[in-house]
Amino acid sequence: MRSVFRVFLVATMVLLISACASNRQEEVLPEESYYQLARDAMNSGNFTEAERNLDFLETYYPFGRYAEQAQLDLIYARYQNLDLEGARAAADRFLRLNPQSEHSDYALYVRGVASYNLDIGLAARFFPIDNDARDPGEQRQAFRDFSTLVNRYPDSEYAADARQRMIAIRNRMANLELEAARYYIKREAYLAANNRARYVFENYSTTPAAEEALIIMTETYRFLGMDDAAKDTVQLLAINFPDSEAFDANMAYQPHILKRQNRSLLNVVTFGLFGNE
Repeated sequence: MRSVFRVFLVATMVLLISACASNRQEEVLPEESYYQLARDAMNSGNFTEAERNLDFLETYYPFGRYAEQAQLDLIYARYQNLDLEGARAAADRFLRLNPQSEHSDYALYVRGVASYNLDIGLAARFFPIDNDARDPGEQRQAFRDFSTLVNRYPDSEYAADARQRMIAIRNRMANLELEAARYYIKREAYLAANNRARYVFENYSTTPAAEEALIIMTETYRFLGMDDAAKDTVQLLAINFPDSEAFDANMAYQPHILKRQNRSLLNVVTFGLFGNE
């Protein structure tokens, strides 16, 4: 029993000593000290240290005089630290806690840019990945943030860049639909290809992809035996893109994408995956 008691006493003393040491390490600093440490760290490019002190500031002084600025700085520090998810979460929190802030445009902008870049990821920085063939995913959220920004704060210093990014996102979404249409053409699934191309023209008519969408619509209509629809689409192409390479010098449409193929039944029912020989 004495042996057990001694072990218990030693363990208790160790815990007490550890607790005291921990308390000394986590000594709470004045609010201004955390803020100044964070600013100094950001100025020196040490964004990890800046984040740490800003987190302390939010933890110990959530309603202090530096609270709003600390939340903004945390958005910036996380973004600079390539913590895109963290930057977006920090922007969410800022907008939720400060709905009337004069800096809401900045939070919306960084949240949008973080979402915009999330789809690219590290792989695209080192490997030749075609972004137009990838699902836009988070870019739809980025588009919503940029749209909110330019509508609520049209004179914001971030509005011009947000508008340009919105154009880039729309172009990418249109190209994604075209990529699917091209895939269906290879599989000779012409109705599916036509639907994708028509979606592009109806929803992204101001993008460069609209021209190819009309060409795909025209040729898939022809292969589906819908000659009147094909003629109407050629007229749309001539009106919207009179300089298209699909027309010859006399403005006569020159089909060039689709050609008839001799296909086996297996090749047809498997959308071209099997039975090519």
